[in-house]
Amino acid sequence: MYLRSPLLFLAALGFTLVSAAPADLADGAPLHRLLARQAVSTVTCNLAAAQMPVGKSSDPFCNLQPPVDIRPAPTPLPPPSTGHVLTHVAIGRGTQNYTCSNGTAQAKPVSVGALASLFNATCLAAPYPELLNTLPSIALELPIPEDSDKNSPASTFLSGHHYFTDLTTAFFNLNTTVHDWGSVACKKNSSSSSPNPKTDVAWLKLVSKSASGCTISEVYRLNTAGGQPPTTCEGQPANIQVQYSAEYWFWAQPS
Repeated sequence: MYLRSPLLFLAALGFTLVSAAPADLADGAPLHRLLARQAVSTVTCNLAAAQMPVGKSSDPFCNLQPPVDIRPAPTPLPPPSTGHVLTHVAIGRGTQNYTCSNGTAQAKPVSVGALASLFNATCLAAPYPELLNTLPSIALELPIPEDSDKNSPASTFLSGHHYFTDLTTAFFNLNTTVHDWGSVACKKNSSSSSPNPKTDVAWLKLVSKSASGCTISEVYRLNTAGGQPPTTCEGQPANIQVQYSAEYWFWAQPS
């Protein structure tokens, strides 16, 4: 579902935004009221005006000069490939997963992928970039929404799911029972440390492993919050799940 509003799963948890929000949130109104107002808004979902905070670029499809208060990656990520267009923006909320071979200080946690639900934030990208970029940090403080109830707010705004099919393949499935927005199996193309690397996982550019049958060809993970493992395996279980959230930007090459 595309709605010109902040994530409904935050509203479902009764969260009230006061700071770092657009003018119509300045009074601290609960998100469900904002949702009701913006559902009938005439503001269009203008992805052409969205600015992706990965660094400076002259790419004609994405003005990568970040707006005020949006943190660019310390080392800019490569821009989207020429000719690609932005098709979707989502907030991911889930866990980064690691394993420990033993519980000693000499062993280091090893990444085995991630598991996350993706929630539609597409129509925030252009009109409310500052708000969009605060959502991962906010979402990290809230429980992972349950989308099993098709009538729940979380289910209404569910874009799809993110998981790994093997240690090097990040899969994004944006197909649900109510929409078919595409899927893609990706590999890492580029990485940049987050502004807070001790706690927040890196920002990434991912590219499709195969062009066959894919509607999405490039994915960016930006504005990460959380997800970094303990520095060693000392005192840790064999399997570690670390809560995280992030923005995911999906790019496609028009057919």
